[in-house]
Amino acid sequence: MPLFAYKGRNARGELMQGVLEATDSGAVADQLFSTGVTPIEINVTKAVAKQGEDSLWERLTEKKVTSMDVQLFSRQMYTLLKSGVPIMRGLAGLQESAISKSFGRVIKDLRESLDSGRELSASMRRHPDVFSAFYLSMIRVGEMTGRLEEVFLRLFDHMELDRDMRDRVKTALRYPMFVIIAMVIAMIVVNVFVIPAFAKVFASFNAQLPLMTRILLGTSNFVQTYWAPLQGVTVAAFFGFRSWIKTVDGRYEWDRLKLRIPIAGKIIHKATMARFARSFALSARSGVPIVQALTVVSQTVDNAYLSSRIEQMRDGVERGESILRTAVTAAVFTPVVLQMIAVGEESGSLDDLMEEIAQMYEREVDYELKTLASQIEPILITFLGAMVLVLALGIFLPIWDLGKTALRR
Repeated sequence: MPLFAYKGRNARGELMQGVLEATDSGAVADQLFSTGVTPIEINVTKAVAKQGEDSLWERLTEKKVTSMDVQLFSRQMYTLLKSGVPIMRGLAGLQESAISKSFGRVIKDLRESLDSGRELSASMRRHPDVFSAFYLSMIRVGEMTGRLEEVFLRLFDHMELDRDMRDRVKTALRYPMFVIIAMVIAMIVVNVFVIPAFAKVFASFNAQLPLMTRILLGTSNFVQTYWAPLQGVTVAAFFGFRSWIKTVDGRYEWDRLKLRIPIAGKIIHKATMARFARSFALSARSGVPIVQALTVVSQTVDNAYLSSRIEQMRDGVERGESILRTAVTAAVFTPVVLQMIAVGEESGSLDDLMEEIAQMYEREVDYELKTLASQIEPILITFLGAMVLVLALGIFLPIWDLGKTALRR
């Protein structure tokens, strides 16, 4: 299709200019009017070849879209839609004010996709590296329920919670990681420099090193001799694991195992169930049938194992079972939550009770994050005690035996 250079003015009277691809000038004018720009001049142009080369170089050197860009976009979209601004005009304004050029191009593509008749979720699906599967599923829920602005606000809150969670986890793990790295460095120094010196001295006395020292020395020699194959095995295992979790069965098993990780597993489980409960409450409140709501909400749960449990609940509801019975069979809810589901189902206020469940899970996640450091301390102390014991036995035993050997001579 030909390219057209245009000039126009937006609703604020500001001069807008650029290049659009369309079948004719009338189509360009329609695109501009749909974004709130009144065209002044539209001409066929070919002078964008050099610009394309420059923009390619800029794309290679510019920053990628970050989660913060998507988070701010969600908040801005909520504000615009709540204020009654048409989505096309809102996207046009966000494209103009976008600080990130790469995200500005994403918004531009969303506008063009919407203009061609696609839904917003389908348009966003063209950018899987920017919008996650959970984000797309939530947008789909918003489109189905007619509460897109509320979904954008929920997405903003969810991303804010995720960011806060990551920051808290990093803060809690900073000191333990520093201590572990220091101990590992100490082990390397002892194995490479200290214990080999003991080995030479004991060899001169025709004496045998203590068992723990021999174990450390053997481990050191093994790593130094086979470091290249070990490195290759480590890299192969890493990429093999990544390939495995990309398969359906691998993703299911890994997501199931994540829920069993000490300390971290219960945080992941509660945060995921809070996401499920809030999404289900939104769907139920908007009048979406239960079966359809469970189908869509299962896609918003970013965990294949829990998603399969929710789909199991949907299958039970399709067979005529109650939500409480299917929730008990799923075996992912606590007794308190099951009781709340029973009350909500009997009283006909399941959406309100699901909202309460989501808030309860979020409060528990907040508490777990606040106490994360204190939960890690016993594990860290046990690990450090074992490391210090190994180092002490590996160093002080040969010193003790060396003294006795020297006295015997």
